[in-house]
Amino acid sequence: MARTVGIGIQDFAKMITNECFYVDKTDFIREWWESKDDVTLITRPRRFGKTLNMSMLEQFFSVDYAGRGELFQGFSVWGDEKYRELQGTYPVISLSFARVKEVNYPETREKICEIIRNLYIKYAFLKESPVLTDADKAYYNRILEPEIRNSDATSALYQLSDYLHRFYGKKVIILLDEYDTPMQEAFVGGYWEELVSFTRSLFNSTFKTNPWLERAVMTGITRISKESIFSDLNNLKVVTTTSDKYAISFGFTEEEVFAALEECGLSEKKEQVKAWYDGFIFGEHRDIYNPWSILNFLDTGKLGTYWANTSSNSLAGKLIQEGSRSVKEKFEILIRGGNIQSLIDEQIVYSQLKTGGRFGNESAIWSLLLASGYLKVLSYEDYFEIQEDAEPKYELTLTNLEVKVMFRNMIRDWFRGAEPDYNDFIRAMLQDDLDAMNEYMNRVALQTFSFFRASNEPRSGLLELGDCPRINSIAVDFDTGDGPSGAEPERFYHGFVLGLLVDLQDRYVITSNRESGFGRYDVVLEPRGLEENAIIIEFKVHNRRRESSLEDTVEAALQQIEEKQYVVRLLERGVPAERIRRYGFAFEGKRVLIG
Repeated sequence: MARTVGIGIQDFAKMITNECFYVDKTDFIREWWESKDDVTLITRPRRFGKTLNMSMLEQFFSVDYAGRGELFQGFSVWGDEKYRELQGTYPVISLSFARVKEVNYPETREKICEIIRNLYIKYAFLKESPVLTDADKAYYNRILEPEIRNSDATSALYQLSDYLHRFYGKKVIILLDEYDTPMQEAFVGGYWEELVSFTRSLFNSTFKTNPWLERAVMTGITRISKESIFSDLNNLKVVTTTSDKYAISFGFTEEEVFAALEECGLSEKKEQVKAWYDGFIFGEHRDIYNPWSILNFLDTGKLGTYWANTSSNSLAGKLIQEGSRSVKEKFEILIRGGNIQSLIDEQIVYSQLKTGGRFGNESAIWSLLLASGYLKVLSYEDYFEIQEDAEPKYELTLTNLEVKVMFRNMIRDWFRGAEPDYNDFIRAMLQDDLDAMNEYMNRVALQTFSFFRASNEPRSGLLELGDCPRINSIAVDFDTGDGPSGAEPERFYHGFVLGLLVDLQDRYVITSNRESGFGRYDVVLEPRGLEENAIIIEFKVHNRRRESSLEDTVEAALQQIEEKQYVVRLLERGVPAERIRRYGFAFEGKRVLIG
């Protein structure tokens, strides 16, 4: 009989006592303990079992769970007598920064102090113990007050380690889950430097200068640079997604996924599940699956974007939406299923994401998206072997179909406000209603072009037409009318209108940039049925040196259609001349005139 799939359970004891579906990851306990590393930082994408594994570590080692060996019976770690004797024998300080998602530094500091205060409340019995002096008790009481001064707050975990060591006679294990959540919020919220200063002092006293620390584990999504918050922390063992260590302790292997599908009677879905959710690579281990997506599929039997929709993707969207032209062009390649090459630095320096006030540092952006699980490494070229002082490059692609669908949905939502006008434009064009065509096109252009104006670089924009309205992505530059026009801005408008027309593919053969007569037309709609009119469209970006108005630009476009004899191709295919319509589209920034 298949076990019950519990969704969202992050407490190991609850998972086991309720007999919920669980994949044995207790080997992580043994592997970590035998590594003998002082402080371990493990980075994995969200929803990869980090919190559940931290709960497992706490309940295995903590004296609070002494005599609870039944939680581990039947699992791998319990087969070793040495570990059976180790269970429940250490004081453990366990905390999480997962809820620290405040909008400013004062509230973030207050939330961290609240977490520390709750730990002191949990161990309030220490105040009644003779192991604490009067000075210790005075300090303890200060931590319990609503307002905690910085010097007390940043040394609070250090002092608590001392108190627990005195009480139990053993050094402490410290577990900090999602250490980087407040740092990401600080970057987005603009209070990075303030939080870095506070966090550096807290981490230094807790993990570096703490003589009562046995060992520690920190988890997060990213490895924030040593220079920012891990200054002088030279006892830190960092395990990232490119490391082999603990590679299968977080996430499900393909063998584990296929066994789960069989248990739940879903064996026939293996190939579909693989296409949707396979693709994560940790170190040399491929075919790693996201646990959250697999559990939700086991629960519902339906494919969907479970992992991609579990929490805000705002930072990923912001990096792409406000990125440089090059970032958008490379993202276009990714969304179409292609690969890109980039330098990767696993020490994320958030301040480097921005150059000149905008998101422009490509390697930092791709590094963050890789650490967050949106990208995977296909191959790695070490250029140190080729050239001195060269840097290694990684070949990257989107992780799997779930991630691709997530990004397509995200971009579709960016255009949702303009979508009704797309259909109105098509209807007006088929009815040869120039006034309506102009009204709708200008409204769509205003909404769409404005949305993708990037700060400090007004000529950059990404247009995703894969799902809204219907077609593929087009990463392009557009001209605001302040500079010279040329091929690049015309390419943008060309692609933009092509995206609007793709709904007509069942009624028209739509071709672009093909030879006809004495040139290459921009767009031709050749009717599939005898009752439809053919349409030729030519795009022109207004050039103030040649044309005094947009009306002149429209006339230039229509004149080019006649001079280059673009009708020849349609006439040769049997379309009567009287059934061929011609439109000139003139653009100047967000203004459009159709004639």
